Amino acid sequence: MIASLLILLALASPAAAPSSDDPLTSLAWMAGDWMGVDGGVEMEERWTEPRGGMMLGIHRDVKAGKAVDFEFFRVAATPEGIVYFASPRGRPAVPFRAVESKDNRVVFENKQHDFPKRIIYWLGGDGSLHARIEGDPGDTEAAMEWTWKKVPLSR
Repeated sequence: MIASLLILLALASPAAAPSSDDPLTSLAWMAGDWMGVDGGVEMEERWTEPRGGMMLGIHRDVKAGKAVDFEFFRVAATPEGIVYFASPRGRPAVPFRAVESKDNRVVFENKQHDFPKRIIYWLGGDGSLHARIEGDPGDTEAAMEWTWKKVPLSR
């Protein structure tokens, strides 16, 4: 009961602004609730503000009222640099190291991974969040891309 109340209070409290000395401040543009629809699939992506050297994210796809896919991820400041950890469908996390970050665009890469090799996020001129995953040229799955619009946080 008390734990539930604490969780509700935390959710109802406004999010703290990211600290300017947090190593992930340059990625604050990713934070928020994002939604899009593609081929009848409703896509949700949610990112927390940078705090404590970490951002947490979730993704869920819903088709005809049924969840059809999900993913957990986090971006963390590590001794090796900024790393994106992808955990599709709850599998063990796969690391992708940031190789570029500027102008509301970030590229994460793991050349040893089968697919994808690169994960790219950017903020479009209209305020949309875009994501793209890429493999090597000639791969069966060369690339996939998504676009989401920012929506008010649902509680």
